[in-house]
Amino acid sequence: MSFLETVILGSIAGLTIFLGLPLARIRVVAPRYMAFLNALAIGILFFLFVDIVEHAISPIEDAIRAEPGTLPLLLGVLIGGFGIGLLSLVYYMRRASLGPGFTATNLAIAIATGIGLHNFSEGLAIGSSAQKGDLTLALTLVVGFGLHNVTEAFGIAAPLAGRRPSWALLGLVGIIGGGPNFAGTIIGYTFSSPAVSVLFLSVAAGAVVFVIGELFASGRKLSSPLWNGWGIGIGFFAGLLTDFILIAVGA
Repeated sequence: MSFLETVILGSIAGLTIFLGLPLARIRVVAPRYMAFLNALAIGILFFLFVDIVEHAISPIEDAIRAEPGTLPLLLGVLIGGFGIGLLSLVYYMRRASLGPGFTATNLAIAIATGIGLHNFSEGLAIGSSAQKGDLTLALTLVVGFGLHNVTEAFGIAAPLAGRRPSWALLGLVGIIGGGPNFAGTIIGYTFSSPAVSVLFLSVAAGAVVFVIGELFASGRKLSSPLWNGWGIGIGFFAGLLTDFILIAVGA
């Protein structure tokens, strides 16, 4: 996959967030449908976490067999990257929640910023995988993150629901939330090494764990356990099926 193709696909994965933002301009949305879509994103993310971790530990397994001297470095990168991806967003959202007088607009921007940080990690994973020639993972990440970003938009739109926000505001939070995929994809494609690959993937894994936690918290507020269960199951197997299809067509 060429650099330009990779950047375009990485950008698409991030900018699909715009497909969900118009929800903020709809006055009434049935809680059960919101619960289902929220849970669908959780299921997709569960699959992505498993897939990302599998690829992140692959260089470590190779080092155990062939280059034990690089093992401490790779393990340190794996642990450190996961901590950065997870805890950076935890501390960011904690700091944002302590701010005085948060308006609905400020809260939406803060949520979009947190999502943007994790989307940057996703771009790193996409670019790194494509540069390594691992097109199955790269395309799976693009499809999976793209689908997930549509539902991520619901988290941004929620504080604005019923307030008829302007299209300019929705465009701003969309760029903040989805734009970092573009920069992350460029960096991930430009620099490649086993350690860099493990770092990028582990950062993405940590970010995915954070977002799963946030989506679970949102799902509980919607009080629709049946819809949550169906959404998680369908989302997980949809991600798995996507992976099988990409392998079958030789991606």
